[in-house]
Amino acid sequence: MLILLPLRLALLGLSLAPVISAHPTGSATPQDVPRGLLPQDPSEDPFYQPPGGFEAEPPGTVLRSRRIVASFFGLLPNLIEAHQLLYRTTAIDGSAISTVTTVFKPLNSKPDRFISFHTAYDSSAVSCQPSYQYQLGSPQTDLILSLEMLVIQIYLLLGYVVASPDYEGPDAAFGPGRLEGTGVLDGIRAVGHHHAALGLDSATPPVVGVGYSGGAIATGWAAGLQPTYAPELDIRGWVAGGTPANLTGTLVFIDGTAFSGFIPSAIVGLNQPSAYGARLQPVLDDIVTDAGRSILETTSTQCAPAALVSFFGRSLFDPAIQTMGRGILHEPTVADILKANTMGANSSETPTAPVFLYHATDDEIIPYANATTLRDAWCSDGADVHFTTFASGGHATTEVIGLPRVIKFVEAAFEGKTAKGCAMDEELSDQLEPLALGVSLEPILVKLLHALMLAGKKDGKLRQDVKVWGEIF
Repeated sequence: MLILLPLRLALLGLSLAPVISAHPTGSATPQDVPRGLLPQDPSEDPFYQPPGGFEAEPPGTVLRSRRIVASFFGLLPNLIEAHQLLYRTTAIDGSAISTVTTVFKPLNSKPDRFISFHTAYDSSAVSCQPSYQYQLGSPQTDLILSLEMLVIQIYLLLGYVVASPDYEGPDAAFGPGRLEGTGVLDGIRAVGHHHAALGLDSATPPVVGVGYSGGAIATGWAAGLQPTYAPELDIRGWVAGGTPANLTGTLVFIDGTAFSGFIPSAIVGLNQPSAYGARLQPVLDDIVTDAGRSILETTSTQCAPAALVSFFGRSLFDPAIQTMGRGILHEPTVADILKANTMGANSSETPTAPVFLYHATDDEIIPYANATTLRDAWCSDGADVHFTTFASGGHATTEVIGLPRVIKFVEAAFEGKTAKGCAMDEELSDQLEPLALGVSLEPILVKLLHALMLAGKKDGKLRQDVKVWGEIF
């Protein structure tokens, strides 16, 4: 079945070609990449290695830049201008690390603003970094990230410059929200520092940050950290959907389900040197069995779809994996790390820019109750939050069905027309609003829904598709 993946993605790309070519967003730049050379894995590509002495530079400093050829599913060139910036950011312990952001620029771009888009790559393998997967000729091992390129395309067709950072940092640390949040904020700084080459008017252009699911970890933490970590940024708003606000709640919710593969990926991510490895590794050495170590080692090389297959239906609390059972949640180091990664727990980490949160009641991956707890915490601490409940549909479909509302919020945020205070509403339909974003964008949304292969209520078909992915990957 492995051979069918590029065929399926090629067919999807060909089906999108008429839509995209009818609305050109820029000029292709294949001449910027030597012919016959495929992108290198980040572990081997010298572009990802920071220069000596970079630690002395302030966060957000651009250390290196290049042009790339962006693509749809690694197969079809995306006819836009694309840049990559290596920039300095910050590890959990405050030390200097570096990572990359990819900046997409349409031909008729708005020069006075941009979108920071945080894709849900949900993996602790460096080969799954967005900056690698976005390039023409890269192996498409993360289907989720590949599909979200279609969401980015919507913003590009609307004229926005879009920056998409590798917010998990050089170790691909999936889960530690503070690291991801600073990765987002320093990526925004980097775009500002490189503004002249990107055709932006200012070193501090207005920005709206957007992320769904795993991308909402980065978005939510960036929103909360920005007032103290990067107060100089002109943030106009934040959009976070399907938000994993509480890692403990999410872990317990998905354990033993079709989505339990996210758990070992998060453990590997939290245990990275740039995250909590110095504290967490001794605990894991004491309690993880040989079988558990094998699972973690395998997960460290897998993108999200493969990790879901590998740990399908299994439980972290299985004594064959680790010896503490459910007691692992109360082990002092583990409990402290999980508490430190609970969004909205500290009033000092409250967004000052307006926030749009949205979540499905029947989300089968991220608990709805954790999202409403975050909403209540931020509202009680004075944030401006609009919270929309989607009463039908599931986790993946809500990202697409919610796009018309997201776009309206983004446009209002840039114009300074979002409402003050906290508001809540409910969306009862699970259908895409006809022509909600205009004739030019509707076909992309429809193709995205088809690509997600979600035909049933509450994303029930997704549970079956996870096993299908096992044949593909």
